Amino acid sequence: MDSDIGAIAPRTRVLVIDDSNTIRRSAEIFLKQGGYDVYLAEDGFDALSKVNDHAPALIFCDILMPRLDGYQTCAIIKRNSRYADLPVIMLSSKDGLFDKARGRMVGSQDYLTKPFTKDQLLEAVRLHLKEDAAVAPN
Repeated sequence: MDSDIGAIAPRTRVLVIDDSNTIRRSAEIFLKQGGYDVYLAEDGFDALSKVNDHAPALIFCDILMPRLDGYQTCAIIKRNSRYADLPVIMLSSKDGLFDKARGRMVGSQDYLTKPFTKDQLLEAVRLHLKEDAAVAPN
């Protein structure tokens, strides 16, 4: 009998928040190919319930979204002590210094310019989850 059956480690969960269906689907395909469980949200309000329901290890968050923008969404997530250390990577079609600085001010760890490649997306996940593991208490 094989004792490894049922002992599969849970896959890392990643949440992608973007009002563009194209961006959400591209990120989902790339991340699933990288071996991650992917959850999708189309705006900040949708994302807040999914963060609570699925407890992702990392979030990609678009900046320009209706109702609740990425900065507001990130700030709300980071204000909750349960998610204060959750890595958030902002997504934007603009590669501006102001956007990057404002993202850092609300607690994001990084910034990825759209459109991104599969390699850029997966590298961002690897980088931030490795950093997260390095600072996690034992």
